[in-house]
Amino acid sequence: MLKDDIAGIIANTSRENANIGNSPAAKMLQIASAASREYYLDHVIPEDISNAHRSGDIHIHDLDYYGKTLTCIHIPLGRLLQEGFDAGNGYVRPPKRSTSAFALAAIILQSCQNDMHGGQSYAHFDRDMAPYIDDDAYQAMEGFIFNLNTMHSRAGAQVPFSTVNVGCDTSKNGREVTRLLLEVYEKGLGRGETPMFPNIIFRVKNGVNFNPGDPNYDLFQLACRVCSRRMNPTFSFMDATFNAPYGSEVAYMGCRTRVIANKRGPAISDGRGNLSFTTINLPRLALKSCGDIGYFFELLREAIDLTVKQLMHRFEIQSQLRVRDMPFLMGQELYLDSGYDPIGPTIANGTLSIGFIGLAETLRILYGSHHGEGSNKKGLEIVSFMRQIIDHYSCLHDLNFTLLATPAEGLSGRFVKLDREQFGIIPGVTDKNYYTNSFHLPVDFKTTISHKLEIEGQYHRLTNAGHISYVELSAPPVNNPEAIESIVRQMYASNIGYGGINFPIDECRNCGYSGLIEYYCPKCRSFDISKIRRITGYLAPIDRFNDAKKSELRDRTCLD
Repeated sequence: MLKDDIAGIIANTSRENANIGNSPAAKMLQIASAASREYYLDHVIPEDISNAHRSGDIHIHDLDYYGKTLTCIHIPLGRLLQEGFDAGNGYVRPPKRSTSAFALAAIILQSCQNDMHGGQSYAHFDRDMAPYIDDDAYQAMEGFIFNLNTMHSRAGAQVPFSTVNVGCDTSKNGREVTRLLLEVYEKGLGRGETPMFPNIIFRVKNGVNFNPGDPNYDLFQLACRVCSRRMNPTFSFMDATFNAPYGSEVAYMGCRTRVIANKRGPAISDGRGNLSFTTINLPRLALKSCGDIGYFFELLREAIDLTVKQLMHRFEIQSQLRVRDMPFLMGQELYLDSGYDPIGPTIANGTLSIGFIGLAETLRILYGSHHGEGSNKKGLEIVSFMRQIIDHYSCLHDLNFTLLATPAEGLSGRFVKLDREQFGIIPGVTDKNYYTNSFHLPVDFKTTISHKLEIEGQYHRLTNAGHISYVELSAPPVNNPEAIESIVRQMYASNIGYGGINFPIDECRNCGYSGLIEYYCPKCRSFDISKIRRITGYLAPIDRFNDAKKSELRDRTCLD
């Protein structure tokens, strides 16, 4: 098995993550990952849990890092810039000018990513960078975005998976940070190419930026304009019923992660993140139940119990890690309540998340239709049942157990392949190369924007570890930012927590032409075309998608 995995990686790096290239460093990283996964499954993880992962009942994400580090964090950027930091070879003093501040903001993301296996975010980028705005700020912002698309992390295998949250700082300089970020991102890279990173999330809040007369309404309009060309920013909604109690504190990550409530400390985003997460194969449980609804819920309860056991096992190992194991993350005290060594009391501020995939297929198995076709009440019962049990475990262990709408990338094809081998080809279930992501309506389901958002919006309040809903358009609405604003307003009305708008972006790598390109550039006749789409929360060229995601992409239906 390991020998075959390594041979495949040498031929072409795995596409579990479309942000990973095909460089020698990427191959080395993935070969090490393959060996590490086998080690943990064979020698560290309890046998019942290991078997559940291998068989496809559950999926332990980032298994190769099981006992090495944590997933992600909202970095306390403001404090690091005010106090200075040490990235490994000496102290970096606090910056005085924008050029230094924005360069350090990129370096901090890179340094932190080398200590973790997930993404990194700035929860309040507008507020934290406001003190450093000066006459050179535009060029400094250009450098920030250029750096995040060129500097590499994780042994050179990928650029930092970065997210910045903006939109709610109404101070003069805070507004300028948001404006510059959006304008520079809109301009693009050297030939006008769409930047892959950072993921930009624009916080929407009534009284701050959502309506005419709000102090940042002009920035909201600018965000809609930039989105109409670049697909970024995406939009988070501070007035959603489950976000509103926290004011404008809630921050998301591009992968959809949400970290806010806290059993062990203050309910803030800065200095906190997800520790690890594991996904339950919902369609597998439905197939095993043979249509017996009561038995399905018994199986689901058992799967949650097992997943909690696994997350606790991993947490106990993570808790024994030392500060020296994550020299930047823990050595520079990025995590809330840092200072403990081993780090157990510190990371208790993080979240342990249980995810799910394939609600649509599950409902088809159990009830004959998915939630967009009439089984929505049943879908809500399933997800509410999961949330209720997870909340119980959170109280029982006094830890932040949360329910995640899984961002399945490599996993979307893995589960369905295993289930097809065991149960055969079942129409509407295992007859595709992927399971539908989390609670999403099937990508090929023909419906309206309002209906999709109305249905999916009901699941955002239940998935407190993170969620996102997308609207798929057939072409870039470049000259129609009003259409973007209209969709964002529908998201707001549907109690969406986090939403994005997708459309094709085709760009000529030779001359920079942008538009819908079928085979070759209509301007310079080049066949060197970058076809950029969104995959599980971030932008990437199609040629980096895995086979399951390419299949899903072909099935995506545009909405009216």
